[in-house]
Amino acid sequence: MLSINDLNLQYGSKHIFRNVSVQIHTGDKVGLAGVNGAGKSTLLKIMCGQQEVDPGIVNRASWFSVAYLPQEVSIELGSRSLFAEAESAFDDVLAQQEELDQVSAELALLDADSPEIESLLNRQGELQHQLEGSDVFRIRPQVEQVLFGLGFSSEDLEKEVKSFSGGWIMRLLLAKLLLKRPSLLLLDEPTNHLDLDSLTWLEDFLLSYQGSMVIISHDRSFLDRITSTTWELSLGKLSVFRGNYSHYLVEKEQRLELERAAYENQQAQIRQSERFITRFRAKSTKAKQVQSRVKQLEKMERIELSETDRSIHFSFPPAAPSGRDVLKLDNVCKSFNGVKVFDGVKLDLQRGDKLAVVGVNGAGKTTLMKIIAGLEPAEGEIKPGHNVILSYFGQHQAQELPGELSIVDTVYHTATDMSITQVRSLLGAFLFTGDEVEKQVRVLSGGEKSRVALAKMLVRPANMLLLDEPTNHLDMSSQEILQEAMAQYEGTIVVVSHNRFFVNSFVNKVLEIRDGKATIHEGNVDDYLEWRKKMEAGKAEQAVAAKKTGPGKEEVSANPGSVDKKAERKRRAQERQLLNKKIGPWKKKSDQAEQEIEKHEGRKAELEALMADPELYNDQEQWSATSKEYAQVERHLERAYQRWEEAQQAIEAIEEELAASEN
Repeated sequence: MLSINDLNLQYGSKHIFRNVSVQIHTGDKVGLAGVNGAGKSTLLKIMCGQQEVDPGIVNRASWFSVAYLPQEVSIELGSRSLFAEAESAFDDVLAQQEELDQVSAELALLDADSPEIESLLNRQGELQHQLEGSDVFRIRPQVEQVLFGLGFSSEDLEKEVKSFSGGWIMRLLLAKLLLKRPSLLLLDEPTNHLDLDSLTWLEDFLLSYQGSMVIISHDRSFLDRITSTTWELSLGKLSVFRGNYSHYLVEKEQRLELERAAYENQQAQIRQSERFITRFRAKSTKAKQVQSRVKQLEKMERIELSETDRSIHFSFPPAAPSGRDVLKLDNVCKSFNGVKVFDGVKLDLQRGDKLAVVGVNGAGKTTLMKIIAGLEPAEGEIKPGHNVILSYFGQHQAQELPGELSIVDTVYHTATDMSITQVRSLLGAFLFTGDEVEKQVRVLSGGEKSRVALAKMLVRPANMLLLDEPTNHLDMSSQEILQEAMAQYEGTIVVVSHNRFFVNSFVNKVLEIRDGKATIHEGNVDDYLEWRKKMEAGKAEQAVAAKKTGPGKEEVSANPGSVDKKAERKRRAQERQLLNKKIGPWKKKSDQAEQEIEKHEGRKAELEALMADPELYNDQEQWSATSKEYAQVERHLERAYQRWEEAQQAIEAIEEELAASEN
């Protein structure tokens, strides 16, 4: 367990944290939300010990290990191979195993009455205890499983780490953290450098992870699937919401309504007291009452309204409509240094189509976007339709921005039908507010330049947009503004993005690039992933069937007497033992969920009885508290039922597998 007690941090006049207290328990899966600059990354650094605070503020149990993945790193990893660097996550375990082997060898050489035996036996026991559960003899398959899951290939294993780009280095650092399996994982934007396949694998890995985690992410689908609690940092305060990000948004709005009501009531009291003080300040007969009101106002703890998403709306500037056929690719091929990236790509886009391009890193998604934009040569037919006005966003735009111009001038000079006020409002959606818009582009970070380039592109009239990872440097509210504009956009969109929640609301087609081929799928990314899941399940079934009917199997079944019945019984017993071991944790989860359901059902009945009493509605405060608790109980009950159903489905699947093994 890790706890933070009364954390305060202030930079100048800005309070980053005000009396923040919170705890992490085993198994907690937390999403950390808040606007940019709220202090999310700083909190993670404090939790892992990278940023020092006063003694006693951060406490953790001696057995509670913490590992932190920052958003960006710039480190030299040397010339070790990829596999060797990933394997270094087990250095402590391997050192313990080496010491255990050495101790065991020394014990074998000693006489029974040697005075050293007792201390060596004690050390042997300590090391064996420490190594329990480490699975030290399966290190290689564990390393390969995580590296392959995060997108590395078997050919990459012996490559020197220094040969990989920054994005792949971040994947390697993530792999090392996952292999260490700490008690608490602190992940700051872990999905930024992942493609869709790697992201799906990471989600599945984290869902089965037994430790705790705190995650900062702008990928709403990722948070919704992984987290069960949400922490929000706002105005230096930390609020805890039970539920994933979507549940948090609903509950936050309910809390804000109560907060606004309390704020308005307090403001009315303040205005009333101030009027009284102003009116009677000069009257000696009212002096005592006036002083009482003054002291009351001084002691009053003022309610501050939480930060809320800015009410900024954006729509694309109108452009002349294109023809019905917007783009045709026929037999498009691309190679680099004799290596085929893709071959025979065919694509027909019509006006209004909104296409997501997906595939693993290196499949050629960005290359295809550049080919469509006319920035990269390729073989085959690339034919834009009548009156297509194309606008392209890629990483190179950020580097090409004129450094001497201010942010606002850079965007305003591109906008044709927008006032300076409208441009400033748009820049606010991209996290540039107040005097920040007057900064020169040359002093901006890479992420800030990318946001300026995206804003500049979006104010240019176009009827076809090509967007390569447009949300990488945007917070949730900015993503939602852009997402809404995309959904209302009447032109054609081709987008590369690993952010499923962002693209799912507006795309109607998915182009998958895999193994040099391109395949069109109707529907959004969720529909595509469901199709992939079914395809992989079908391949797995075919593989199992192939093993059962593989070489030599027919001969064995034709001559049952040749089967070693004792070995077969032993194999089945081992299978049953393994399956029974697998079913245990799910039964425990099912029992826990049943207990929670019983508890929440009981409380729900009590609250319903209270709410059936007409007297309750005469006490506004009591009614508000009761209805709020009732809503919370319903949410807890819903989640408990979900956990119970999940456990029951897992138990049934294992029982079916168990029954099959006994037949």
